[in-house]
Amino acid sequence: MSMINEQEFKKLANVKNDTCVSIFIPTQRAGKEVLEEKNKKHLHSEWVQIRKKLKEDNVEENTIEKIGKPIESLLENRNFWRHQSDGLAIFASPDFFESYTLPVNFEAYHYISNEFYVKPLVPAMTGDGKFNILAIQLEKVSLFEASRYSIAPVEIEDLTPSRLEERVGFDFKEKALQFRTQGEGGEKTQFHGHGGSERDEKTEIKQFFRAVDQGLKDYLTKEKLPLVVYCQDYLFSIYKDANTYNHLMDQVIPGNPNDTDLLGIHQKALEVVEPYLNENRDKKIEKYKEQSQTENTTSAVSDIISAVYQGKVDTLFIENRAEIWGDYHEDEMKVEFSDDNTNGSISLLNLAAKKTIEMGGKVYLVEHEFMPQKKSKMNALLRF
Repeated sequence: MSMINEQEFKKLANVKNDTCVSIFIPTQRAGKEVLEEKNKKHLHSEWVQIRKKLKEDNVEENTIEKIGKPIESLLENRNFWRHQSDGLAIFASPDFFESYTLPVNFEAYHYISNEFYVKPLVPAMTGDGKFNILAIQLEKVSLFEASRYSIAPVEIEDLTPSRLEERVGFDFKEKALQFRTQGEGGEKTQFHGHGGSERDEKTEIKQFFRAVDQGLKDYLTKEKLPLVVYCQDYLFSIYKDANTYNHLMDQVIPGNPNDTDLLGIHQKALEVVEPYLNENRDKKIEKYKEQSQTENTTSAVSDIISAVYQGKVDTLFIENRAEIWGDYHEDEMKVEFSDDNTNGSISLLNLAAKKTIEMGGKVYLVEHEFMPQKKSKMNALLRF
C-alpha cells in the first residue's frame, strides 16, 4: 500500500502493454463498512467484471491469470483492508502491479487498454498543491511534506530539538515535574517544579518553539510552501509568537497529532489547506476567461492535443468524470474520434493529461460548472 508521488506517476504513465488494467474504487477508513469488508467486496466485484471482459476480448488465460494473481492476493490480505483511505487505485498488467491508497473519493471505474488510466491522479502533479505539516507537542516534533495525494515524513532530527526538555535545560525532567491538564479537552497544561520557584512555562515553551522555528528555517525557505501546524490550540498561539516563517497558515489543525496515524494527519491537514489548493487553479480559470477571445486559449479537442504534443499548453482543464474516445496520429497531427472505447480507441483526455505533464504543463480536473468553456470537455491556456 502506498500513496502516489511524481516518480510513481511518471512510471505509470510510461507503461505500455497489450493489456493494462486500471481499477478505481471508493473505500472507507473505518466503521461498519470496514467490518463488513465492503471495500474488499467492491474490488472483487470490479475484478469479476474485468475478468469477464478480458475473456470476451479473447485475452489469453495465462495473461488473465498473471494480471489477476496480485489482485486476488490483495483480496486475501486482511491487514491491507484495515488501512484504507478514501479511494483505492490499482494498476495491473502481466508484468506490472501497483496499488495506491489515496485521499480521493473515486467513483467505481475500470479501464482496459494498452496503457494505464492515470487521469484521476494528475492533480497531484500540478506542483501548486504541495504544503508542509508541522506536528508539534512538547514531547515530540515531526515534519511532513504533503499534497492532495501524498504525505511523507521529513527527517529533521539534526535540525531541531525533538522535545522541550532538550531545549530548556538538563534539569527539565519528567520526574521533577507534575503534568496537570485543566479545562475541557486538555487545552492548557501547567508545570509545577519541586524544590524551587515555578518556571514560567509559557516562556519555556516559546523558547522551545523558537528553536524549532530557527532549525526549520533554511529547509522551509527553499520552496516556501505553506506550513500548517497540528497541535493543541493553546500551543499554537505560543508557536505563532515564536514563528518567523512567512508562509505559516493562520488556521491550526487542532488536537494531539499522537492520537492519529499518518493518513489521519493527512486528512485533517487537507481540511485546513483546501482553499489554498484551489487558489492557483482558480487564478488560471480567471486568466482563461479574460483571454477567451484571443489566440491564447482553445476548447477544440483536436487543436488542444496537437498543441500538447508541441509543448504549447501551459494549463489544461479537463472536465471531471467526462470522457472522449478516439486516437491521435502523431505523424499526421490528426485526431480520430470514436463513440466508445472499442476497436482500440483510447481515452483522449487521459492522453492529453499525461502528455501535458510530460511537457511541463499543468492539468486540473474541474467539475462541469467550473469549466472556463463549458461547451467542451477540455480547455487549454496556451503558452504562446
